[in-house]
Amino acid sequence: MPNEMTDEEKRRDQLLAAPNATEEDAAPRIDVTTRDGVTRIDIREDAQVRPGDPEKTPADD
Repeated sequence: MPNEMTDEEKRRDQLLAAPNATEEDAAPRIDVTTRDGVTRIDIREDAQVRPGDPEKTPADD
């Protein structure tokens, strides 16, 4: 089907469907790389939402 959306287009469409959503909400948050059969998932440095303790600031580490 030529009009079928890619996974990235589906992700962006879903994230922007919420009320008051902005382009920033749809920004990539991870980088996925595969090398020698090993997949690595890294949280992007510029991600607005990051995993971790919400009570700690990065300076607390």
